[in-house]
Amino acid sequence: MAVKIGKKAPKFSLLGSDGKTHTLSDYKGSSVILYFYPRDNTPGCTKQACGFRDLSRSFKKEQIVVLGVSRDSISSHNGFID
Repeated sequence: MAVKIGKKAPKFSLLGSDGKTHTLSDYKGSSVILYFYPRDNTPGCTKQACGFRDLSRSFKKEQIVVLGVSRDSISSHNGFID
């Protein structure tokens, strides 16, 4: 299933690096930026994630939630976050 930019995302349930299961309905009332990236710790993915990080205060102020999704393990994600 393809997710189209600007369209509603399908319902999902994913385990986050925080150890919690996240569902789209958890963020009802907020705008959600859902971005997919191929791998943790690669130059392009790192640049993209750092861009979101650098804007995180502005996003939070506007009640915008940013969720990054890749197929890597939670352990890999935690290393990427650090």
